[in-house]
Formats: sequence, C-alpha cells, structure tokens
Amino acid sequence: MRSRPAIATAVLIAIGVVILQALLVPLFSAPAAHLAPRDLPVIVAGPAPATAQLSQQLTQKEPGAFAITTEPDAASADQALRDKEAYAAFVVDPAAGPGVALHTASGASPTVALLLTQAATQLDPQIKVTDVAPGDATDPRGAGFAAGFLPLALTAMLAGFALVLAVRSRTARAAGALTFGVLAGLAGAAVLQTWLGIIGGAFLVNAGVIALVATAVTGAVAGLGSLLGRAGLGLGALLVFLVGNPLSGVAAAPELLPQPWGALGQYLPIGAGGTLLRTSAFFDGAGGARPAWVLAAYAAIGLVLVLVSPIRPQGAHEAAARAPQDSGREPALNAG
Repeated sequence: MRSRPAIATAVLIAIGVVILQALLVPLFSAPAAHLAPRDLPVIVAGPAPATAQLSQQLTQKEPGAFAITTEPDAASADQALRDKEAYAAFVVDPAAGPGVALHTASGASPTVALLLTQAATQLDPQIKVTDVAPGDATDPRGAGFAAGFLPLALTAMLAGFALVLAVRSRTARAAGALTFGVLAGLAGAAVLQTWLGIIGGAFLVNAGVIALVATAVTGAVAGLGSLLGRAGLGLGALLVFLVGNPLSGVAAAPELLPQPWGALGQYLPIGAGGTLLRTSAFFDGAGGARPAWVLAAYAAIGLVLVLVSPIRPQGAHEAAARAPQDSGREPALNAG
C-alpha cells in the first residue's frame, strides 16, 4: 500500500522540522538574551595619569568588557568617534571641571550608547553625556533602522529564489540580480530616508549601499542555487537569513553578541550590510571599507556562479525521483 510510505515520509518531515525549530530558537534568542560588552572599543581621553587610573578602573569593574585606547584630549577623542573607531569616550578634562564626561556615538549603536551611559552614571551620577555622532532624531533607539533593514535582506533572498526557479538563462539571471539590486537600492533609500526619515546622509550613497547589499544577497542565493539546485537555495537561505540574521548585530552591535559569533556575523551579508549602511547614514562612510569588500565579494562570486553554472533542465529533479519507480513498472498493453 502506498499510504504507508507516504505516512512515513510525512512523519520524517515533521520530525526534521521540529529538530530545525529546536536549533533555530536558541540561534535567534540566545544572542539577544546574552547582550553584554565584549571587547567593546572605547576611548579614555585626558592627561596621562588620569587616563591610566580611569582605564584601570574600567578594566577592574568590567573585566573583558572594553578594548580601551587612549587619546590626549576631548577633541581627538571626538574625531575618533566620528571616524567610527570606537563607540564612546570617557573624557577627563581638568579645564572643564572635576569628574568624567562621556561622549557617545549613538549612530553606531543606540543600544551601546544606552548601556555605556548607564555604566558611566554608576561611576559618577552627575556625569555629563554628549552625543557627538548621533543617529536620526526620529529613531532614537534604532528600532526603526533594525526593523527596516531586515525586509531588505529578506526580499533580496526571495529575489534570488525566484531567479533560479523561474529564469532558465544564465545571463538573464545575472541581469535580473543586477537590475533588482539597483531598483532595491533606490526604493530602499526612498523609503528609509525620504519617507520614514530614519537614516541620514547622502541619498545616492545610501541607495548605492542598499543596492550593494541587495546584489550581494541575491547574487549569493542565485549563485548557490544555480550551482547546487534546490540544495543551494537552502544553503543560501541558511547563510543569509537563518544564521546571518541573528548574528548580524544590526539591532545592537556585534561586540555585544557572544564571541566569536558576533565577529563571524560581520562576514555574512546582513551583518556587513547593516554596518555599511550605518557608516553611510551617520558617519560619512568612515569605517565602511571592510563591510564594503565583504559585500562586493558575495556579489561578485555569486554572479560568477550564476554565469558559469549549468542550467538544470526543468523538472530534472522530479524526473530523477520518478525514475526508480518507473523502471519497475511493466509497459502498459495497448487496449487495441
């Protein structure tokens, strides 16, 4: 009876999906539940004796939390923040008065700015906080940025799926990926910047960044799908969304995630894309070289795979699956 193999297949599918669910829940929830500074780049600025004492105090209070560098004064610390070299600076300036001032760069991560402000108030309840590289005023907590970035990656992944499943020409697939990237960049910047107003910077630069992100994701998924078929599409979804999204640090910062996962996420398309868009929107592109190269590599390799992989015949997988069954059947007799 054919019902027994069908029931067994259905049961195996259910078991497999439950196992996948059991793996995905901690993958998504564990990083968010264990946010804490881990070698977070911060600056201590001021005269040498004071900076040495404050650096020691921060290290002893939160071992392993901060990667501390020093600057001679507030001006050089602020410039380092604008160059996206650190998330915040603890400034000791005797000329400005006693105590420590905190200079933040919330454009890099509102979550980090809030955490450091809370930590600084424990050192000095009267501490003065100055945001020298803020995010957009309409999105002070960065929730809109994180929520708006995810659909960009999701639709780019779906575009890669559609190109592999519906387009039978290699050059047409590559052209479709590039066309989608350009249009997604313009539309994404129009929505995030012009309509919602949650990112700043130059419109065309932001559009170019989003276009690069979209092309990287679409190209990677389409390239893997062209090379490996449906297995490649599954691998692309795993790489881009199922693993790349929770490790991206888009909603917080990669240095707040358990390591080495936070660092790994910056070499995946969503993590690199979120970082690059922050640099173009709030830091005039400072610190964007590495994520730009990462995205360019995904886009280039993906498009090459699209162009060199053989086009699989339509229905080849179904025909291969039916072959063992068909081989065991006797040819039907002509009724006539």
